[in-house]
Amino acid sequence: MAYATATKLDRIDALRERRGLDELWFLTPTNYGWLSGGNPIVDATSDVGVAALGVGDDGVRVLAPNNERARIREEELPGLDEHGIAPETTEYGWESHSLREAVAAHHRGDAAADVPVAGLDVVDATPLRAPMPAAERERYRAACEETAAAVEAVARDVTPGTTEREAAADLARALRRRGFRAPVVLVGGDERSQRHRHFTPTDAELGDFGHLTVVSERAGHDVAVTRTVAFDAPAWLRERHDAACRVAATALAATREAATAGDVFDAIADAYDALGYEGEWRAHHQGGAIASATREWTATPGSETPVERPMPYAWNPTVQGAKCEDTALVTDAGVEVATATGEWPTTTYEAVGYDARVAFHDPLDP
Repeated sequence: MAYATATKLDRIDALRERRGLDELWFLTPTNYGWLSGGNPIVDATSDVGVAALGVGDDGVRVLAPNNERARIREEELPGLDEHGIAPETTEYGWESHSLREAVAAHHRGDAAADVPVAGLDVVDATPLRAPMPAAERERYRAACEETAAAVEAVARDVTPGTTEREAAADLARALRRRGFRAPVVLVGGDERSQRHRHFTPTDAELGDFGHLTVVSERAGHDVAVTRTVAFDAPAWLRERHDAACRVAATALAATREAATAGDVFDAIADAYDALGYEGEWRAHHQGGAIASATREWTATPGSETPVERPMPYAWNPTVQGAKCEDTALVTDAGVEVATATGEWPTTTYEAVGYDARVAFHDPLDP
């Protein structure tokens, strides 16, 4: 498996040079996972993991409490292991410091961190994670295909009487069996998905149709996918689904050409208008870049965030009661829907205002 560790360390060193930093510390699970391919999470509610990675003039350093050090070194540094890096490890007593306090106590020289730490500057590490290095795209494609396979397997087994919570539990289980965490699991049946765009699961049954949405995470890679099941769906579901998919096709076409997230947003808003759903974007965010976070950023009006290529994107347009969402790799050469297994029917959609066509997944009667 390829982790592109050398490329990532080069980016970090360049940032340190620009900022005049002796060390840069990564405490968030997102950045720890991006750099190491490991998982530092024990408490999923915490904004930091149980170990931190520092990159500086002395190389890569690991900081961990005594009760976590051995496991972190043995199991949660695959990207460093692949690159032949044996990081210097500093251990502290679990009872003596929080992770933030340990970084404050053990950093060297002028340092910064990706979260507030006493005595250190704060650095937004998001730009380091884009574009996606070529060396790790095959690993990312595997995560996309396996995530989609997990969702599709669950989707084929649900019935109109399946509750949203039952389907959500099955999704989480299917992802866990494949080595993924599931930071986002949403299931919406026929009634609630018309009222809420984020359909957090309840005891309601799916009914005539339902949407199954996840964002998975494994080894520093996040993947988003939605599949729709239609048992006795109203005629409008397909009409609205097709409209959402044409907006998604437009978003991907714009992503190939746009300079900023605001440019893509404008294309999305124009597509909704052209398809007869003026202002529909106001009901829900439209998605954006994805790679090592549930979204690296979401597109908003006027955003100057640069659109990087090559990079994965997960646009998720909705039209009341319908949703289109897949993860695609976008390069200057084209668009590749990476969450395609070949086992779920698709339809090819024309982008609005662009000479481009993209295949997305149909509502399916399992």
